[in-house]
Amino acid sequence: MRDTSMAMGAGPYELAGTDFGMVFQPIVRLDTQRVVAHEALMRPHDGQSPLALLDAARDLGRLGELETLAVRSATSSFDFASGGLLFVNLSVHAVLQNPRRPQQVLESLQSSGHDLRRFVIEITERDIVEDSGRLAHALGFLRAAGVRIALDDFGNGHSNFELWHELAPEFVKLDRYLVHRIAESGGRLSIVKALVQVAESLGTELVAEGVEDGQDLRIVQDLGIPYAQGYLLGRPNAQIALQASSEAFRTEGGKLPVMPRSARPNSFRRITAEHLMIEAPCLRDDASNTDAEQLFRNNPQLPALPVVDGHGVPLGLLNRRVFNERMAMPFARELSGRKPCTLHMHTAPVVCDVGQSIDAMSEILLGEDQRYLSDGFIIVEGGRYRGVGASEALVRRVTELRIEAARYANPLTLLPGNIPITEHIGRLLEGKQEFAAAYCDLNSFKPFNDQYGYFRGDRMIQLVATTLARHADPRWDFVGHVGGDDFVVLLQSEDWQARCERVVAEFNAAAMALFDPEDVARGVLEGEDRSGRYATFALTTLAIGVVHPLPGQFTSAEEIASLAASAKRQAKRQQRGVFVLSQ
Repeated sequence: MRDTSMAMGAGPYELAGTDFGMVFQPIVRLDTQRVVAHEALMRPHDGQSPLALLDAARDLGRLGELETLAVRSATSSFDFASGGLLFVNLSVHAVLQNPRRPQQVLESLQSSGHDLRRFVIEITERDIVEDSGRLAHALGFLRAAGVRIALDDFGNGHSNFELWHELAPEFVKLDRYLVHRIAESGGRLSIVKALVQVAESLGTELVAEGVEDGQDLRIVQDLGIPYAQGYLLGRPNAQIALQASSEAFRTEGGKLPVMPRSARPNSFRRITAEHLMIEAPCLRDDASNTDAEQLFRNNPQLPALPVVDGHGVPLGLLNRRVFNERMAMPFARELSGRKPCTLHMHTAPVVCDVGQSIDAMSEILLGEDQRYLSDGFIIVEGGRYRGVGASEALVRRVTELRIEAARYANPLTLLPGNIPITEHIGRLLEGKQEFAAAYCDLNSFKPFNDQYGYFRGDRMIQLVATTLARHADPRWDFVGHVGGDDFVVLLQSEDWQARCERVVAEFNAAAMALFDPEDVARGVLEGEDRSGRYATFALTTLAIGVVHPLPGQFTSAEEIASLAASAKRQAKRQQRGVFVLSQ
């Protein structure tokens, strides 16, 4: 290969004081695992950052020339016979610097003597695009010649949806921030899932940048992203890569990693007390009852009025109904009208900071003091009064969010609910993965719940959840909570049967601590059966029914769920801890 150095030590680049060469990083098509393209990257020979060199050229007003020089260097040194497409980076500034810039870029590409359809121009994110229409027009000259366009580093910098829509790029490269450690981040996964849908609707191919981990790669593949780039697949090198790294696509037994998830739905974090705040007047602690009465009269919509000290710190709440009842008593106005309003206030109101999340505020609903239902609550900032919140608004919003969240995560155990369970079974079936579907249910749970109450019943259900999670490999085994005392575990671990047996043994032993000692001594629970007659019931234990389908044997999540439920019924009927359905 010819020398790729470009002299940078004279002329307009004296500030840089260096020269540079080009290296090429492979881009891999994931369904075929083949290298189909390379990105050309500038590497100064003195070891400084390429960004420093670009910034120096920008300061001298010669950025366009430097980037064009880099394009020429890339095209002259790239092995077009084996390297696939060539991605070259250009800033918005370089394209729009003057009216002739698109033609100059085109000439740089044509100098290679190769078909222009082999080139992809990456629009980098370092410039703010004030006129995306003008940029789209300039790129049109390149497109007309066959050059394709990529939007670089989407999700960071200045790449945005306006550019995506206006430029209609053939490729969008997802920034490393979104891709790196996506296997551990439910938030990143949700964002990338949404971007996959946007790309499909706009006819854009996605390239996942920053792939450095095998599990991240499997998640990217599973999402249907067609291309990936990163150190796991191949590092930048002066020589092109003919194939992806041999280690890149190796996973433990070819297993499908469990998608990460958020512990709480995002809606809870995004809504705070400030979003429920009503700006309302307040009373100073030296105000009289007559002042309070007048303020209530002027604000008929307020159920309560806050009382604050001279620094604006809340001291209490005056409830409208209670206050009016006391002031309506005979001679009350005459006797107490001039007395301080603090005489009738509730001295322990509910106080929330403006930044407190609605999730944290939902704990108010569980408190023993229910006066907030009529009083509402006080909202402060830095400890000082800002406004009030209405209890009905809090109850309504929390209820809506919990109903929505329950579709995706059980509110008691926070394990994935029906929709994620179904989605994961679908992933396993589509990928023709080997797995076991275990349906878990409690024996004699209703008598336990009837005797000890729902609070201890919830502890029993939570014990099932923690025991299952402890014995599942979080990388490959998916634990879900259907509802009540029903759980589903989708295991790719080879020792799935031994894991199920350990779960049953550990749970049955730990559950004894939830019974009263006398019931444990008797070995049975006493109560009424469904007909209301006296009966005894065995102590609560765990039953697991398992179906182990062959890869490709079934095509729908419904078939798997039905067979697993059948296996569970057999486990309960035969009083076996673990029952594996034969096929």
